[in-house]
Order: sequence, then C-alpha cells, then structure tokens
Amino acid sequence: MCRNRHTPRVTEPKQLSRNEKQWHPMMVSVWGMAAAFGTYFCMYGFRKPYTAATFDGEISFGMAFKTLAVASQVFGYMLSKFIGIKVVPEMPSHRRASTILWLIGGAEVALLLFGLVPRPFNLVPLFFNGLALGMVFGLVLGFLEGRRVTEALIAGLCASFILASGVSKSVGRWLLGLSVPEVWMPFCAGLIFLLPLFVFVWMLRQIPPATQADRDERTERTTMSGAERKAHFLRYAPGLCFLISAYLILTVIRSIRDDFGVELWQALGYTGKPGLFTASETWVMFGVLVITASTIALRSNRKAFYASLASSSMGLIAIVASCVAMRQDMVNGFWFMVMLGLGLYVPYVMIQTTVFERMVALVKDKATISYHINMADACGYLGYVILMMTRGSLAGRDNLLQFFLTLTVSLSLLAVILLVSAGVYFRSKEQPEASHAG
Repeated sequence: MCRNRHTPRVTEPKQLSRNEKQWHPMMVSVWGMAAAFGTYFCMYGFRKPYTAATFDGEISFGMAFKTLAVASQVFGYMLSKFIGIKVVPEMPSHRRASTILWLIGGAEVALLLFGLVPRPFNLVPLFFNGLALGMVFGLVLGFLEGRRVTEALIAGLCASFILASGVSKSVGRWLLGLSVPEVWMPFCAGLIFLLPLFVFVWMLRQIPPATQADRDERTERTTMSGAERKAHFLRYAPGLCFLISAYLILTVIRSIRDDFGVELWQALGYTGKPGLFTASETWVMFGVLVITASTIALRSNRKAFYASLASSSMGLIAIVASCVAMRQDMVNGFWFMVMLGLGLYVPYVMIQTTVFERMVALVKDKATISYHINMADACGYLGYVILMMTRGSLAGRDNLLQFFLTLTVSLSLLAVILLVSAGVYFRSKEQPEASHAG
C-alpha cells in the first residue's frame, strides 16, 4: 500500500529529485556562499600576511626587499594563472576539493622555507607560494557557476578576499607585535588559518550540482578542451580583449593598494594600528557585497550584463572622484581608502561575478567563467609584475602616494572607455533569450 503511494516518484531523475528534496535554493545560496567565503578567506592567510612587514634594507639593483618579495610571489601567482587557463577548465569536479587542499598545503610548506632559507634566497620559496595559490580561485569558482544564484555565491567569494586582505595583514601586524620575526610571521599566520580551511573545503564538497532549471536559464557549464577554449576566444576576441584589458587595469590598482597598503597608510599619516586594515576593508566589503549581489534580481541576462557594465563604469568614476578629493584635502586618509576601495572593488568583483557569468549566458556559447577569470587574472598580474619591474622600488618611493594617485586616475579613465567598448561589441553577439520577469 505504502509502496503504491510512492510509485510515481520513481519516474523522476534521481539526481534532480535528491537536490529538490534535500537542497532548497535558499539553502544552496547560504551554504554555498559560506563555503566559498570561508575557503578563500582562509587561503588569504597563506598569501597576504607577509605584506604587513616592511622588510627594511635593500639588496641588488637598489630595490627594496619587499618590492622583490612582492614581485617574486606575484610572478609565481601570475604563472599559476596562465597554467590555470588550461588546468582549471579541464579539472573534473570530483578532484577540485582535494586539489585545493594540496595547493594550499604546498603554499604553507613554501612559507616554512621562507623562514628557513637566508635572505635573499628565500625569495625563491615565495615564488612557489604564489605558484601554488594562483589556481585556487578558479577551482572554488567551479563549484558556484552556472546557477540562477551564481551572482550571490560569487559575491560571497569575492567579499572574502576584500575582507581577508585586511584581516590577514592585521594578523600579520599582530604577530609582529608579539615579536615574531618578519621571516617567520607568514608561516605562523598560515598555521592560524589551517584548521578552518579543512572545514570550509569540506563544505564546498557538499554543494549539489546545478539543477535543470539552472542549466535552462544560464546554460550548462562543462569542462573545456583546448580546441574549445581557442574557438571560444576567437569568436569573441575583441570583446574579451576589452574586458580583460579593463580587468588588467583594476588588478594593477588593486594590487598596489593591497601589497603596499602599509606604506600608503603611513603616507596618509596612520601608523601602529593593526586593526586599521580590517576596519577599512569591512566597510568596503559590505558595500560591494550589496551592489554586486543585487544583480541576481535581474533574471534577464541582457539587462544584468549591461547593468553590471554600467555599475563598473560608475565605480571607476568614483575612484577618480576619491583621488581628486584626496588631492584637494576634501577627505581624510581613512575615508579616502574606503572610497577608493569601494570604487575599485565594485568593477573588479562585477567582472568576476556578473559580467563574465551573464556574458556566457547571453551569447549561449560553451564556456566556463573560471576560464575567463583565469585568463583575465593571468594578464592582470602580468601587467602588475611589469609595472614593478619597470618602475623600480615601489616600497622605497618617497612619493608613493602621489605616484599612486596619478596612476590610478589615468588608468581608471582608460578602463571606462574599455568597458563601454565591450558593451558596444557584445550588442552584436546577443542570442535570443527566454522572457524573464525583471
């Protein structure tokens, strides 16, 4: 009797039925956002704490050790992004979680060697630290893309590196205040983040695959072969180049603000306050999270794509306004850094969350946004490395703040032009979409 009442359910697809019974869409959003946020937040504990040190003293070529340390790690990180263009889109879903743990574990071993190997040869393990961590973002992203709630999920992921950047540097300054040597501080900071990392990666593994409704609205996301990646890029090369170039600019500005935050805060008159990084980035994180996640309300891929380009352009204009206000002494240093961070991270996160996600759905081509983001990140960090190698020691510049303001204004205006050009290009590539409310 009981068996007869449940007979009709046997005809449903097994995977879809399991997801619908055990994972309400809201549960997927909350759980997925927490898992992604926590995993990438912990990753920053292995990547950024060393930037809280100043590493006084210069070595070869008249460059400050910190500039060479940043360049070494970023070069490895950049190289990892280029490797990730191939590896991440081809990575089977069941191997992502274990790969994340192996990569971050390798990064912690590199930090151990950074403490053991004498200066300046410890720049080599710092290179391998960056090499290990560069693909983590794309691997985490693979759990989140291609869903109706993707913007909310990736907004949580991106909010993690906004807040984690400040928290990891605050942890670094705190450890230095406990008399931990500068070369051992990064390894000790990594140990603090190790246990929660395992918890959050386990949470990532529990996220169910996209439902049929997700695939119908956002297109199905599968692995991409080399031939498929090449064909996709060639089909949309001009538009992708516009977007990647704008992202490169944002990466350069963000990286200087991030890696040389201690020096910028000192130039603004703020010293000896470990919690300063966390306080400023908390304001930025909440502002960016609200703005970027709001695009989930736009069911139409076309509307969401162009709205995200418009929001990104407005963020870049806000960057220019904050720099002008700083030059005119219209704002104090703390709120300048908050305004700058908000204007910077809105387009930086929008491109990662909405622009690439909705672009794939808009053109209805086989692609993954992890492929696009790895490609954009690789180019962005390449540009940053070139800047550091051609502009000399950023950490040792007496006029670092003025250099940063001038560079930021000019690059932000150029990025606005690039985003407008991308919008014009993709208007000719749109595919018909189903009617959605909103």
